[in-house]
Amino acid sequence: MPLVDHLRELRRRLTRAVLAILIGALIAGFFYHQLFDFVIAPFNDMADRYKAEGANVTLNFSGVGDAFSYALKICAMAGILIASPVWMYQLWAFVAPGLHKNERRWGIGFVAVSVPLFFAGAALAYIFLPKGFDLLIGFNPSPTKVANIIGVDAYLSFVIRMVLVFGLAFVMPVFLVALNLVGVVTGRALFRAWRPVILGAFVFAAIATPSGDPLTMTALAVPLLALFAAAAGVCLMMDRRRASVDGLDYGALDDEEASPLVEHTEIVDRPRSIHDDDIT
Repeated sequence: MPLVDHLRELRRRLTRAVLAILIGALIAGFFYHQLFDFVIAPFNDMADRYKAEGANVTLNFSGVGDAFSYALKICAMAGILIASPVWMYQLWAFVAPGLHKNERRWGIGFVAVSVPLFFAGAALAYIFLPKGFDLLIGFNPSPTKVANIIGVDAYLSFVIRMVLVFGLAFVMPVFLVALNLVGVVTGRALFRAWRPVILGAFVFAAIATPSGDPLTMTALAVPLLALFAAAAGVCLMMDRRRASVDGLDYGALDDEEASPLVEHTEIVDRPRSIHDDDIT
């Protein structure tokens, strides 16, 4: 299509995606109180233990309009999650016409795997949120004398960062498989790099997690390593499959070794043109 038609198509897909998110946010508005309790539940689990010891740990709205802005943010986040099948389909529908048949098949597989992995990472972050809060609040030298009054806006930002970091980290192995499909990395190369991968996983977990405590860091690093091993195994199987088809094991080649050329002879029948008689 011409560029203008592509822009019209993009506008149409974006409009449908935004409308779906708005409808999802409106639906979430009817369950705002339940969503609010769900979001602050990890904090309350930690705060109840401190309150039993006489400490004052609580959330706080610092401004007049904070409660309203917080409600908008919660409903917007819920709307994005509720409408995720719609806006993902719109994104896929915009890209799919430019792909080959096998590329469409792989693309659907990547989307089908990435979405559950993202939600699995987000769920794991939600589970470990009380541990992170417990460690950070524990730095208060006298919790019974100095109150921990935390702004709801700061709390929401903390939760969003944790959920996004865990969710996106769980999707990273999918990109390794994609790089293997285009021939950038091989399964053997991934397995040979296990030492720097382990170090890099723990360093990434230490930097990425907002709490920075060892438990939360390990909770992110260990699943990352397990997903990396699974992705490397998939890449190795795909390398062997390509080798059986081509008769050449590309994974066994050194990084700086040139692969031998495989000659293919193909006869293409060109349609006869009316100008062929003139040329002859």
